Amino acid sequence: MNSLNKFFKLEEKGTNVKTELLAGLTTFLAMAYILGVNPSVLSDAGMSVPSVFMATALSAAVGSILMGLLANYPVGLASGMGVNALFAYTICGQMGYSWAAALTAVFLSGIIFVIISVTGVRKMIIDAIPVQLKLAIGAGIGFFIAFVGFKNAGIIVANPATLVGLGNFTDPTVLLAIVGILITIFLVVKKVPAAVFVGMVVTAIIGIICGALGIDGMPALPTSMSLTFEMDAAGAFMNGFSELFANPMNAIVIIFSFLFVDFFDTAGTLVAIGNEIGLVNKQGELEGAEQALLADSIATVFGAAVGTSTVTSFVESTSGVEVGGRTGLTAVTTGVLFALSIFIAPVILSAITNSVTAPALIIVGVLMAQQLRGIEWNNIIFAISTFVTVISMILTYSISNGIAFGFIAYAISMIAAKKTKEIHMTVWILLVIFVIYFATPYMM
Repeated sequence: MNSLNKFFKLEEKGTNVKTELLAGLTTFLAMAYILGVNPSVLSDAGMSVPSVFMATALSAAVGSILMGLLANYPVGLASGMGVNALFAYTICGQMGYSWAAALTAVFLSGIIFVIISVTGVRKMIIDAIPVQLKLAIGAGIGFFIAFVGFKNAGIIVANPATLVGLGNFTDPTVLLAIVGILITIFLVVKKVPAAVFVGMVVTAIIGIICGALGIDGMPALPTSMSLTFEMDAAGAFMNGFSELFANPMNAIVIIFSFLFVDFFDTAGTLVAIGNEIGLVNKQGELEGAEQALLADSIATVFGAAVGTSTVTSFVESTSGVEVGGRTGLTAVTTGVLFALSIFIAPVILSAITNSVTAPALIIVGVLMAQQLRGIEWNNIIFAISTFVTVISMILTYSISNGIAFGFIAYAISMIAAKKTKEIHMTVWILLVIFVIYFATPYMM
């Protein structure tokens, strides 16, 4: 106990081992839904569900433990919501790349993130992108993954007359998803700890009972508890370089999109938790940010190597902070629990259906969309760029397109307002890249 106290500075942070272990368990339960949702999302890109589950659990374990040991932050890491949708539905879906090529892009974005973290470029990039655009992109991703949830559940379906329409509400699987959404909403509003995860569990149990009654399409209990460490996607990123760089402009946009979402999602989460536990100094700087970003970026590289989308810091870590987590021991505990979750893989994998995971996608989307409250809607420049970002993501079914259109709208609006001197050079560079991206006849 003394060694833990000394290493994690427990007394200095005003905490103890028991509190940190409880906080780690709380954070794990708040994040555990990703073990079911991420394999479901990435399976739409053609990946094996068991393989993605194993990669998700392993990368969450490694990332969380790294965060605890390197940065002493009470922050859990796992495959991020939003970036997994970018991976499956934009890069592999709309643009047509293989999942191996997408893993290559994730790997390279992680390498760039490592370089940014150790060279001090971090502050320059954070300062270059307007806060309003960061909020707009986060909110837009929330709307996007909620739309994916509605589609996967069959609540929203294709309609030849109106493009989209309501699904068949007499379908038992659709009804299960609707029940799951209502249950999760109730739990979130009641502020039940780990509400999204609990909602998934309750929905799965209801589905298993319905399946036992003979209703088709429902989740089921595993027929065997034998554990197979399936890692089909491990190392597959090495096979995607030639495909990814067959179109260099596409490759740049894809890598940047992964990097952008991961970088600012992580920065936002760290600042929010840093404020909560007193790690932001009088100058507004986050103490130990370089080590935290380094842990996050290494986790992304590791995640791509074992076969999952971008690993990032989870804002759900605030649940552990709320019960007293103050140090990296919280994150290490969370990581160990993710590693142990591998041994109940058959139970989790048997319960993964779109009806069970859709409520989690939708409610997490709602939580992400709350970032819109930070938009200065009375400023027409930010109102336009935010609206364009959000609506483009949904209607083009592409997160990267939404980011690109948002930057273009922001730059054009600033030019029209004669505020060109306020546009950072980084934004100009990105603007040129995005314009070329849309103008090239080879864009996929």
